[in-house]
Amino acid sequence: MKRLIFIAFITLLTGSCKSSKQEKKVTSKIIIAPSAIDRPFTGHKKAAAIDSLKIDTSASKAETIITYAKQFEGVRYKWGGTTKNGMDCSGLVFESFRASNILLPRISRDMAKKGNEVPLNKVKNGDLLFFKTQNRRNTINHVGLVITSNNKNIKFIHATTQRGVIVSSLTENYWKTSFVEARRIL
Repeated sequence: MKRLIFIAFITLLTGSCKSSKQEKKVTSKIIIAPSAIDRPFTGHKKAAAIDSLKIDTSASKAETIITYAKQFEGVRYKWGGTTKNGMDCSGLVFESFRASNILLPRISRDMAKKGNEVPLNKVKNGDLLFFKTQNRRNTINHVGLVITSNNKNIKFIHATTQRGVIVSSLTENYWKTSFVEARRIL
């Protein structure tokens, strides 16, 4: 009888340790930009490894911003959106720069007042392209982030009302005719 009471007591004691609330699993995605440290070492001397770490900080900052922006590719358009639930063009640029501790205005026409204007043949990755699409006010109302550039073909990531966050080329007729200016923030 004592043994039965002891077993019941232990069962009651261990059974009451569980919480009635169920825990929700939280998953998060950590995005780490590629860096010189991630590159394989191919030299034979330590000096070569140190030289490989000497990188242009504006170029690496640009690649970090581009990598961050690319995670939103395919996200639907949402006016005023700044998350994977929906994104607009200036929200994409604003959030991508903010993730690298660079604060820009939230609206594309105000972003176009920051940084320095650059000619198209000098555009680099991380620069911003500004457009006047068919709007009544005839003001800048669209922005894209340059992800690859060479003199003949500039590709940029941006959010469109029809297709969401996509990569386009400045050689496309619509974007070529709507283009206003390029600006460098970095």
